[in-house]
Amino acid sequence: MQAVLKQVKIYLKKPKVIFILIFLTVLTLLFWFCLPNPLFKSPTSYVIDDSNGQLLGASIATDGQWRFPYNDSVPYKFKQCIIAFEDKRFEHHPGFDPLAFGRAIKQNISSKKVTSGGSTITMQVIRLATRHKRSIWNKFLEIFMALRLEFTHSKNEVLALYASNAPFGTNVIGLDAASWRYFGRGPDKLSWGEMAAMAVLPNSPSLVHPGRNRLVLLKKRNLLLQRLYKNGTIDSTTRALAELEPVPDRPVPLPQQAPHLLQRFKNDHQHHPDGDTRLQTSINSALQQQVNDILEQHHQVLKANDINNIAAIVLDVETGATLAYAGNIAHREDPQMESDVDVIDAPRSPGSTLKPLLYASMLHSGLILPNSLLPDVPTLIAGYHPENFDLGYDGAVPASRALSRSLNVPAVKMLQQFKYERFYDFLQKTGITTLTKPADHYGLSLILGGGENTLWELSGAYADMARVLNHYNQYRGQYNPADYHSPVYSMPKETIKPNLEKTGLLDAASIYYTFQAMEEVMRPGEEMLWQQFSSTQRVAWKTGTSFGFRDGWAIGITPRYVVGVWVGNTDGEGRPGLTGINTAAPALFEIFRLLPVSRDWFPMPVGEMVKIKVCHQSGYRAGQYCDNTDDMLVPKSGLKAPVCPYHKLIHLSADGRYQVNGNCESPDNIVNKNWFVLPPSMEYYYKARDYQYHVLPPFRPGCSQTENGNAMEVIYPKDGAKIYVPLEADGSRGRMICNAAHRVPGMKIFWHLDDQYIGETQDFHQMSLNPPPGKHILTLVDGNGNTINIGFEILSK
Repeated sequence: MQAVLKQVKIYLKKPKVIFILIFLTVLTLLFWFCLPNPLFKSPTSYVIDDSNGQLLGASIATDGQWRFPYNDSVPYKFKQCIIAFEDKRFEHHPGFDPLAFGRAIKQNISSKKVTSGGSTITMQVIRLATRHKRSIWNKFLEIFMALRLEFTHSKNEVLALYASNAPFGTNVIGLDAASWRYFGRGPDKLSWGEMAAMAVLPNSPSLVHPGRNRLVLLKKRNLLLQRLYKNGTIDSTTRALAELEPVPDRPVPLPQQAPHLLQRFKNDHQHHPDGDTRLQTSINSALQQQVNDILEQHHQVLKANDINNIAAIVLDVETGATLAYAGNIAHREDPQMESDVDVIDAPRSPGSTLKPLLYASMLHSGLILPNSLLPDVPTLIAGYHPENFDLGYDGAVPASRALSRSLNVPAVKMLQQFKYERFYDFLQKTGITTLTKPADHYGLSLILGGGENTLWELSGAYADMARVLNHYNQYRGQYNPADYHSPVYSMPKETIKPNLEKTGLLDAASIYYTFQAMEEVMRPGEEMLWQQFSSTQRVAWKTGTSFGFRDGWAIGITPRYVVGVWVGNTDGEGRPGLTGINTAAPALFEIFRLLPVSRDWFPMPVGEMVKIKVCHQSGYRAGQYCDNTDDMLVPKSGLKAPVCPYHKLIHLSADGRYQVNGNCESPDNIVNKNWFVLPPSMEYYYKARDYQYHVLPPFRPGCSQTENGNAMEVIYPKDGAKIYVPLEADGSRGRMICNAAHRVPGMKIFWHLDDQYIGETQDFHQMSLNPPPGKHILTLVDGNGNTINIGFEILSK
């Protein structure tokens, strides 16, 4: 053994042997690294497919070519056609065919010009990748590189590289793009005649041009069909029928069912260039087209009022996958429509669409119960004066009804109690990213559309809530933080095992009662009759209208789907009548009628509820003075909700006509009774809305009022208010209207401004004033001597 090793060492020391070893090493390295990496570097088109792989849309590549990304799937027909036409021994040679190469040399010598190159399909792939000029040296280089390509690639992979990068005439590259450009469908759906035409195009794409030279193309295609018949690939009938098919004419437009989603994918990919430029989306193409049609129908009506744009999105609740994405109408021919703007991803004022999120947060925090009475009276908070859409007031309204009626004043009152900073943080945790300024910038106006949101994120937030509620029983009363996530438009990935927690961002019971309140909203044009039909879809929904009638919103939720619709003008122009209920809601319910109908509703999360006694009149936890109570399931957090503040124990005379006290009536003659009493300002509006409300009896003459607070209250202005009174048309300063309420019917109120008597009122307590700019004191004195002082300031500008 040692002798053998010694002889090897001696042999390796010979210069000739060393040279050979170095040469072989260099040749091996050249062979291994001779291919470009990546093989093809040309830009590709952005392409999106639906959930079944059907083309939704594509954009031309940056170099002006229709070039779809690499597709590793080669249709059987194309494989048979291209091998028969280009390289009949493709399956057997190692990338270079000596017989074909020798035949080509013989033909070229006999004709004294180059008539055949003898290139295999593998060599053509190399030429397409390197763009070598035709020369003898480059031909041998292609052979060398073709051998290397086949060394690490299967025959199917080589065919796929060829099919994805071969020229098919004009600016069309690759079989996928060519199939759609020339036949309007994918290559897997082409007939033998159509596929044969595709197979002969790359051989001479400049000569055989669809739309020109059609006889040349027809002749070449039929010769290929004859070859396929002779080698037994097709039968005589298939050949005869295929020869009767027309060859492709001029290119046809590609589908553009979701142009705004295509643009979104393009933008997202450019910011995060992961993967190729083709994506299988979660879109249902049939639903997408139907939604497009509905939006177009509504657009034709809305544009008569110069409302030009409308968008809609449909989400699957379970996965958050996008089933339809219509970012706008599609009218590129009319630049004034600005239909290229994707409104689904555009920040817009959401109007009232955040109110359900606040209602659910209040329930979750135990600040209210589902039907707790909320004040609905003229309100001025730090200079902010919210008003209801109808400019009226209810005095007091159950929280659930305030949500279903979308009342602004109760919503602002709730946010004042919840704190806008806390709600701001909550919205960010739900995935809202458009609130880019500090919470103080928005203040209480946040709940009325003072910030901006997108239809994408807002619809996603409601899908999150529905997902949490659906999963509550599945997770046995626990919560999965991963249920809160943004919507997706790609095919959903497999779900991983959840990390469950005992508490969630919102508890299931609070979400359940929120959706219950949202279901009570009257649908446009149906007058609540939808409830009489068992086939009608149960939908929790909310509309929104931004300030100045610029944006109309409608978002609907079922256990399976979320639908969001936006209507308006992309340039922000407001229009009369542009409200969510009038413009967006009709389209919303038309889209819901496209979806599978189910009367199933969200399961009640009983495990997250407790049964307590609730005051029937106030909706609060029943206190000691509440006579009429209801046993009600409420969120567990309701155990810490406030006790009813509106029921009091009052003392009446024996006949019940007057209030009395121990100073003016013997205790033996006093009748104690529980009474539902609202503050005067709330009572002023509430008693006109609820005939069952009973005003407190007045105090008997001679009895001083010592209980139940002041019977008088100033409604407007509030203490500390800063008021600007605008000028009238003639240039004179207008007048401010002051309002007050008194619990005792017929009681007079004497008005004083800066200690100067200005008049008296009875029953209807309203006074018109014209104070000069500056600070003022308004003093009200009633007939019993009760006094209220209010300070306010009139601004000069």
